[in-house]
Amino acid sequence: MPQPDFTDEIQHALKERIFVLDGAMGTTIRTYGLGEAEARGARFADNEKDLLNNGDILSITRPEVIGDIHKRFYEAGSDICETNTFSATGIAQSEFFVEDPREKGGRKDPEFFQKILENSFLNDLAWEMNVESSRLCRKWADDIGTDTGRKRYVAGAIGPLTVYLTNTPYANDSGFRVVTFDQVLAAYKHQVRGLIEGGCDILMVETIFDSLNAKAAVVAIQEVFADDGHRLPVIISAAVGLGGETMISAQKVEALWNAFAHAKPLAIGLNCSLGPDLMRPHLEELSACAATCVSCYPNAGLPNPLAPTGFDLEPRHMHDYMAEFAKAGLLNLAGGCCGNTPEHIAAIAKAVANFAPREVPVIQ
Repeated sequence: MPQPDFTDEIQHALKERIFVLDGAMGTTIRTYGLGEAEARGARFADNEKDLLNNGDILSITRPEVIGDIHKRFYEAGSDICETNTFSATGIAQSEFFVEDPREKGGRKDPEFFQKILENSFLNDLAWEMNVESSRLCRKWADDIGTDTGRKRYVAGAIGPLTVYLTNTPYANDSGFRVVTFDQVLAAYKHQVRGLIEGGCDILMVETIFDSLNAKAAVVAIQEVFADDGHRLPVIISAAVGLGGETMISAQKVEALWNAFAHAKPLAIGLNCSLGPDLMRPHLEELSACAATCVSCYPNAGLPNPLAPTGFDLEPRHMHDYMAEFAKAGLLNLAGGCCGNTPEHIAAIAKAVANFAPREVPVIQ
């Protein structure tokens, strides 16, 4: 069942201390050594496409693994854990369950994605993923919160999709888009309702590569709130390149804040794409302009296939970087994205524990 609106409670707590987010679901899943058969389970044993890289399916086929990951992150010190729903829309799941028309000389276009939106199997699957993933995370938030006497929260993860609204994939057809804004909006509305039904406390639009996709997600949230009479706090987080631009839409950090300020998010932040060293100047820029809380959960450095987690930085490194960010007054929420395990999050939690949260500026 939907949770109450904890906005006031969370805002008050964020004035007292830096909240700790969780780490990388995908990185941590890989440490369990699952194979294709384990990912499929009996239910999807005959699926024509591989499912091992479809981490969201594990909430259905291996819920004990996903539950254990949430448990470990909460035990490591996370105040907020994200649901295992980064790709839990019919549009994203079609990559794993529907034949790609490009394999036979066709192309993906709005007509193709309209059929995806009308596909009952994908709609039911996306709903189940969002509801069950939320319930899994909810269970461990409540259990660990009760055991430790410190309330824990569940954030419904809303990822960027595998298609983009800003750009065309065809250099000779600049006006073409594979999908329409209304189609993306419909997919996100379905996801938002599933996350709320599963018991999330927060909705997190994250790893934004394309600001127009994120706009559709925010509009979806607002329309669901208006239609269903239920509200939750919202966090918005972008992935940026070396120049501080969202990677598809090339929107700089200050422009990102200006584009989403109207939604009055609980927090806006940066995640993924860069390690903490490369993210710092962009975090400083965002911290200076955002009239709300700021979150930061960077990758554990840049990718390195020879490293145990696939990324260079160990827990001690993340501790030092995030302590530096906290000391500089840049953080209200801190965590880790790709390459960050529960051990990394424990180090981050320790790093920020003795620093005051960033003061939210009043922008005239």
